[in-house]
Amino acid sequence: MSSLPRIAPMLATPGTLPPAPADASWAYEVKHDGQRTMVYLPGDKTVRLRSRSGADITPAYPELTSLGTVLGTRPAVLDGEIVALDTQGRSDFALLQSRMGLAGSPAKAARMATKVPAHLVLFDVLFLDDGPLTRTAYVERRAVLEDLDLAGPAWSTPAATVGHGQQALEMTRAAGLEGIIAKRLTSPYRPGVRSPAWIKIRHVRTQDIVVGGWLPGRGRLAALPGALLMGRPGPDRRLRYVGSVGTGWSDTERRALAALLATVAADTCPFTEQPPVTGAHWTRPHLVGEVRYTTRTKAGRLRHPSWHRLRPDLTPDDLT
Repeated sequence: MSSLPRIAPMLATPGTLPPAPADASWAYEVKHDGQRTMVYLPGDKTVRLRSRSGADITPAYPELTSLGTVLGTRPAVLDGEIVALDTQGRSDFALLQSRMGLAGSPAKAARMATKVPAHLVLFDVLFLDDGPLTRTAYVERRAVLEDLDLAGPAWSTPAATVGHGQQALEMTRAAGLEGIIAKRLTSPYRPGVRSPAWIKIRHVRTQDIVVGGWLPGRGRLAALPGALLMGRPGPDRRLRYVGSVGTGWSDTERRALAALLATVAADTCPFTEQPPVTGAHWTRPHLVGEVRYTTRTKAGRLRHPSWHRLRPDLTPDDLT
């Protein structure tokens, strides 16, 4: 591992399809709903998997161990996404959550691998043999990746389509997939940068938020959260209030959220300006979630938000 450079993942910017005249200058990939993973293959038959934050998550996914042998002695750094597939072959983050966080429990990870198999989707190569490829154009890196022919029992290299972005978007919509990623053919790989050269286009609007507090439910649900108070870190990393969300979760999820909120309880409001609510229970701004919404108000509030999921793979710093 010492011979391989640590590389932070390049991130996509939310947006819309490139303009039609520029369509042929972009490639389109299916957007997968999983855990972003940097894959380190030092060429000694081992593999090391690191999350977006840089944490070693290798023990959580024992079915990917044999990936270390596929390139023989050729060292490489690859970029990809670990997913769990539903019965229709679509990535399902809720399924994957049962696999995440098990890096410290190899025995449990092995048991869960038989119940919820993980699959690694590979979409970029950043280092190969004796040199980095980060300054190489996407279209050239993609050709190198496809030449590696990385297909196995728990990993694959799905196709990328040059041009035809509107068709790709409609096909993913019809298939019930999350959306697509548009990547400019000439773009280098910019580690750790959220770049407009990669655009994520989803079929619904979503936003990662930080939980800064909660409001109790009513009646028999008074001890459980009825709504979560949401924030987004600003450039100064201070938490700005963006609204409350009180729909979208099951009773089981509500109870799980209550347990998590109890672990981060706080006496003071974490927002830059106190939200216009009464009876709030404050929390330390540690929990990250994802919500769906329709649009934003001029004040930056999310309209008609609905809870989608927790994001245990993200920290508030990832949102700045």
